[in-house]
Formats: sequence, C-alpha cells, structure tokens
Amino acid sequence: MKVKYAFFGTPEFAATILKKLIGAGYVPALVVTAPDKPVGRKQVLTPPPTKIVAQKYDIPVWQPEKLKIPDSRFQIQNSKLFVVAAYGKILPKEILEIPEHGCLNVHPSLLPRWRGPSPIQYAILSGDDQTGTTIMLMDAGIDHGPILEFRIQKIENRNLIELSKILAERGAQLLIDILPKWVRGEMQPIEQDHPRATYSKIIKKEDGKIDWTKDAAHIERMARAFYPWPSAYTFWRDAGKEKMLKIIDAEAVSDEQTHAKENLRIGTAFMLRGILTVRCGFGALMIRGLQLEGGSEVSTKDFLNGHHNFIGNVLQSQLS
Repeated sequence: MKVKYAFFGTPEFAATILKKLIGAGYVPALVVTAPDKPVGRKQVLTPPPTKIVAQKYDIPVWQPEKLKIPDSRFQIQNSKLFVVAAYGKILPKEILEIPEHGCLNVHPSLLPRWRGPSPIQYAILSGDDQTGTTIMLMDAGIDHGPILEFRIQKIENRNLIELSKILAERGAQLLIDILPKWVRGEMQPIEQDHPRATYSKIIKKEDGKIDWTKDAAHIERMARAFYPWPSAYTFWRDAGKEKMLKIIDAEAVSDEQTHAKENLRIGTAFMLRGILTVRCGFGALMIRGLQLEGGSEVSTKDFLNGHHNFIGNVLQSQLS
C-alpha cells in the first residue's frame, strides 16, 4: 500500500515509531516536530529525536512554533493521511480536516484510560497491571476519537523508558498491520466508552519529590514512573550541606520483612539483608541504584563506599 502521509511526533517514543514505519516501507512525505531546544547545563541547542531520524533519511522537516496551515512548499495539504505520535501540540480543526484518510494517533494507553500527556507514567504510578497501545482516529477532543485497534501490554516491573520502548514498537507494528485496511476503507472505528475515561496531567519537577510517610509500594512506582525525569528524589544532609538524591532502582518490602524496624523514624536509612533500605510510612524501600545530584547513576554498594556515614540519616521530603 502506498499513501502519501505526514508524520507528527517529537520524543524518542515517536522516533521509534517513525523508524519502524520507514523500515516497513512507509516513508512520510514530511515530518512535523517541535523546534530544537536547549538541553543540559550548557543549554546546547538540540534537535528532537524525530528530526534526527528524518534527516538520516532525507525527509523534509517542519518545526512550527505554532501549528497553523503551513506554507505550501511543505505540501502538507497534499498528504492523504496524518500519523500522530506524541507530537506535543494540539492539532487544530483546520489541520485535522486536511487529509482524506484522517489523522491516526498512536496513543500509549488502553483508551479511554489515561487520556492526556502522560499516560505511561500514570499507568505505572497508579499500579495498573496492564496498559497498551491504541490506534485512534483523531477528532477535536483530546484523545477522544474512536478506536481502530489496540494491543494489551503487561506492565510488570518496567520503568518509563523500558515500557515506552515496548509500547512504541508495538504501536508501530499495529499501525503497519492496519494501514492498508484503513486506507482501503475496510475498518470501522468504534466509539470510546467516554464515561470510563481517566486523565493524566503534564508531569512537573515537584511530582518526583518523595514523601516518606507514603506507602513504600507507591514510592517504588514513583521511581519507575519518573525515570529518568523528574526522577523520584529526596534530600539528605552531608557534611552540613543539603544534597538531592535520586532513587533509580528500588523494591518495596512489607513491615513484616523489615524485622521489626518499624520503631525507626520514618525516612531513616538502614541496612536490610545487606541492602540500603529506607523506612516508609508503610513498609520500607530497598534501594539498589541511586544518583547523587550532579553525579552518575551508581549501585548503592558503590555509593555507601564513598559515604560511610549515610546509614542512620533521616531523609527529607524537601530542603530544610
């Protein structure tokens, strides 16, 4: 099947889908993505992952600050289909109405659960057993349109990066499987069960701040949902200085498994079966990997080798 289409997407999730589509012979006529942005401490102007893929295959790229009917030189008006994956901007009605075959969105959740900008994070954080990828025909609402197809994926103990990669690859393959049938008019979209809809929000830096009075299982999910950004983080005092510590890899254990450590103050670091552990409001968090602000990710064993007085510290939810 050959159809002229434009691809809208920005982050690595979208780049994974774009690469798989190109590999299957579906090369877009245009890639629409966000503008280059400053990244890192040195604020180096960096292109989004989808732009890097597009340039590798000599595909034209359009990076509008605001999405309006584009200049005709990009020939977006002649595209018969739009494919959208984590673009990051709302497509106005006049854009949605351009392609003959509509706008197909690859959404990383089982719609109508977790509409919005952060569905993978919310699925992990909420303790869902499963999520998935949905191919949806876009309308003027946010993740509101009817569903063409979906695939279920177990979450297990995966973090954001791991789960995103799987959902992107599954979503791309699903799209490749259905595109010929959709273009030939052989598929009928099914309306979402709108009363069952739940909504995710944009993740902010402060969402990663750990409250040690919470359940250890919740904090463990934070570490997976917010990796690598904003991360699940806490604060501690080292040689009189307040420092931020990111929890990278952790496991929640019950109060029964901590051998009567419930007498410790909440937030206290101690050793359990040779592993750095922190007392929580309910249960405790065994930490296997962490990162000191400004440093690299390390195992807790290596961290403790350089911070011998860490055990016994009471970790804080914020700077004092």
